[in-house]
Amino acid sequence: MRIACPHCGPRDVQEFSYLGDATPQRPDGMDATESAMADYVHQRDNPAGSHRELWYHGAGCHAWLVVTRDTRTHAIAAVETMAQARAGAPA
Repeated sequence: MRIACPHCGPRDVQEFSYLGDATPQRPDGMDATESAMADYVHQRDNPAGSHRELWYHGAGCHAWLVVTRDTRTHAIAAVETMAQARAGAPA
């Protein structure tokens, strides 16, 4: 699998580290219940199909990327920097 890093261009997946699902939102600070924090830390979906994931380009530019990938075929539909993903910018 190759990931098209926005800074370095297409690179082999071995240059990256996978963190996990990019969609969970951290509960709001000290007001979060223990149950909400436990769910945030431990509960993850395992979808078949399109999925947004966090990847770190450790052997390149050291950027955190949001990769939209089909978990069935590993086809990559989009790669965004964290800044683009937070701003809602198209990939």
